Amino acid sequence: MDLEQLKYPIGQFIMPEVFDKHQANIWIAEIEALPAQIKQATAHLSKEELNQSYRPGCWTLRQVVHHLPDSHMNAYIRFKQAITEDVPVIRPYDEERWAETEEAKDGDIEMSVALLTALHQRLVSFLKTLKLEDYQRKYIHPAQGKEISLANMLGMYAWHGKHHLAHIEHTMKGNLNTAIQ
Repeated sequence: MDLEQLKYPIGQFIMPEVFDKHQANIWIAEIEALPAQIKQATAHLSKEELNQSYRPGCWTLRQVVHHLPDSHMNAYIRFKQAITEDVPVIRPYDEERWAETEEAKDGDIEMSVALLTALHQRLVSFLKTLKLEDYQRKYIHPAQGKEISLANMLGMYAWHGKHHLAHIEHTMKGNLNTAIQ
C-alpha cells in the first residue's frame, strides 16, 4: 500500500450531487453501526497491537479509538448548534493535541468504545428527528473559513467512522499477512 492508501484506505469523502432522505438514512445507519464495528475490530487486540501506528509517523490504533468519540462528540454539539442557532460559528479543536494527551496515548480503549456507543445512540436518536430541510442548515467553521451544511456534515462523519475503522482493519490485516508469511 502506498502512503496515500494508508492515509485514506477508503478514499476521501466526496459529497454526492444528490442528497435526499434515502442518503440521509444510509449515513445515519452507518453512524449507528460504527460503535459495534469498532468494538468488534478491537476486541482481541493486544496492548502491543493497539500501540501500532496505521502508517509511519501517525497515531496508534489506541489513539484512533480515543479520537473517534472526541471527534464525534464535537460533531454532535455542532449538529445541535446548527439546529438551534442561525448559522453559528463553531469552536474548532486541535485534534492532534487531543490525541497526544496521556489518556489518549495510554488509556484503556474500553472507556472510549463505551463513550462512542452512548454518544452514537444519542446522536442517532437526534438525527432521526431531523427533516430533510434541516440538513440544509449550516454552521461556520472558522478554521476552514466556510459554511458547512448539515447534509455535508452527516456524510463526512459517516465517512469519518468508516475511515478510521479501515485504519484498524487494514493494520491488523497487514499484521496477519506478515505473520502468515
